[in-house]
Amino acid sequence: MQRAMAKQAEAERERRAKVINAEGEYQAAAKLTEAASIITQHPEALQLRYLQTLREISSEGNSTTLFPIPIDLFRPFFREHKE
Repeated sequence: MQRAMAKQAEAERERRAKVINAEGEYQAAAKLTEAASIITQHPEALQLRYLQTLREISSEGNSTTLFPIPIDLFRPFFREHKE
C-alpha cells in the first residue's frame, strides 16, 4: 500500500514538473516571437544585439579568437517577409 502511494506521489510530482517545464517553454516561445517582431520593425536592433554578443564573448577570459563579420554580409540570406 505504501509503495502504491509513493508511486502515485512521484507520478504527481513528475506531472507538475512537466507542466511547469511546458509553461516555461511557452513563455520562452512567446518572448522569442515578440523579439522577432521588434527586430522586423527595427532591423538595427539585430546589429546592436550582435555587437552586444561580441562584447560579452570578448570579455570572457578564454583563448577564443573572434573574427567579427559584418551582419550586412548575411542580408542576402534573410527572406523578405511582406504581408
